[in-house]
Amino acid sequence: MGDIKAPEYTVHVEDNRKGVFVNGKLCKDPSMVIVNEFFFSGLSELASTANKVKSKVTLVNVNILAGLNTLGISLARLVFEGYDLNPPHIHPRGTELLVVMEGTLLVGFVTSNPNKLFTKVLDKGDVFVFPIGLMHFQFNIGKTNVVAFAGLSSQNPRLITIANAVFGSKPSINPDVLIKAFQLDKGVVEYLEKEFISN
Repeated sequence: MGDIKAPEYTVHVEDNRKGVFVNGKLCKDPSMVIVNEFFFSGLSELASTANKVKSKVTLVNVNILAGLNTLGISLARLVFEGYDLNPPHIHPRGTELLVVMEGTLLVGFVTSNPNKLFTKVLDKGDVFVFPIGLMHFQFNIGKTNVVAFAGLSSQNPRLITIANAVFGSKPSINPDVLIKAFQLDKGVVEYLEKEFISN
């Protein structure tokens, strides 16, 4: 019996008639892979920060770059206007390693039981790690724009933005749950739900 050699890579393919299912995505026959499935050029484009938080994250994951399939990595470019942020969120499937390319960021993550904040001000060239599944944020504390890159230890790390998940779910979470959980007045909960559901 000869050894069966596994390919060094597998490329994601959308059509389930043309691949096998591995690690959450369909894999293309390695003999059919082309070089452009390992290439993406969109990070040179100017990112629009025309949103409420004035930041833009451009994610390059397996859904954008098919060659990432089964490799366990992805990349994001973050652009912030002055005094704006990437709101508290988690990546349930990946650790994030962030490097600041220009500007100054206040970053942090919170552990649970006990709730402890780890925070640091990062300047150009500084690197910070956000462990998998922990709530974290990035905030531009300066007047000038910030550009940062993040490597993530998953081909599809997912993103759950805390406020959107809690106050913007459809259908809405029972307001009594939110009032008790966050110790807020009913009017504040209604206001927050209105803000996040509209987004």
